[in-house]
Amino acid sequence: MNLDDKVCYCFHVSRRKLVNWVRHNAPKVPSQLSMCGGAGTGCGWCIPFLKQIFKQGTGPGAGCASCVATPDETLDALTPEEYAALRAEYVKAGNGTPPPGAEPLPEAKDEKTD
Repeated sequence: MNLDDKVCYCFHVSRRKLVNWVRHNAPKVPSQLSMCGGAGTGCGWCIPFLKQIFKQGTGPGAGCASCVATPDETLDALTPEEYAALRAEYVKAGNGTPPPGAEPLPEAKDEKTD
């Protein structure tokens, strides 16, 4: 996933916004990322990814202006479409409920009507 792709579909928070928020605010615990646009407080799908962004942004070399953080392998391994589909599976399995205004779940291929 790229920096401009959404990580939190419930509150439309991009990876770039989260990475910059961590850099500027230096949170002490991952749950503080919820102060960045409410990320992680909707259906809960993005919480493991928020923890990864926290770890990446607060690990060795974080905050060094000349250092480039190593991209998060899990987020980088997924396309935005794969990420959205996995979130849809998570929500449809009853693991979380997106709030009103959240990004709608993508239709499964077998649910589409022509």
